[in-house]
Amino acid sequence: MKLLLTAGGISNNSIHDALVDMLDKPIAESSALCITTASYALRGGAGLAWQFFNGQAGAPMTELGWKSMGVLELTALPSIDKELWVPMVKETDVLLVNGGDPLFLSYWMQQSGLADLLPSLRLVYVGMSAGSMVMAPNIGEFFVGWTPPNGGDETLGLVDFAMFPHLDHEMLPYNTMANAERWAAGMQGPAYAMDDQTAIKVIDGAVEVVSEGHWKLFTP
Repeated sequence: MKLLLTAGGISNNSIHDALVDMLDKPIAESSALCITTASYALRGGAGLAWQFFNGQAGAPMTELGWKSMGVLELTALPSIDKELWVPMVKETDVLLVNGGDPLFLSYWMQQSGLADLLPSLRLVYVGMSAGSMVMAPNIGEFFVGWTPPNGGDETLGLVDFAMFPHLDHEMLPYNTMANAERWAAGMQGPAYAMDDQTAIKVIDGAVEVVSEGHWKLFTP
């Protein structure tokens, strides 16, 4: 599995080119499944999900001209046979994973069985905000909203670094570099603060930042 972990989707030409390079074929020839489960843990989450499905979220993901598009709702998966959805996931080229609450997303990735499947998949995983943060070992108290049954801030740990998205975003006044530094001081491993013009590529464990904006790496 190749990872393209973004804060604001495919927001510029550099991130778009990185995605096409990871696909090894044009977007118009690629199939995608979108996951917007994380949005349901936010106020107005149903509307946010609809905006994501319809390409109106302001962070380009579903509207890039995919050959085909489907919706994978994680909360439904535990109640249906795996034969109905696992082959579909294995055959798709891309998973587009929306933002929202990262702990809610992590919980349902694990409950659904998708988390166990992810490492074996040969596809490109494109995360946005919480969809990216969920790959980290943990998210830090700064981002805890929905609380999982076992508490804590642990997520999937499929990468060894954490992410502070939407750095200096005009609609998120608390997402400042000063707060990112305080957040990073409480993390156990490497941590990236990144704005919406920045993404992190992970291929076979190799990490590369793709950016037309600003970002910072904090190390323990």
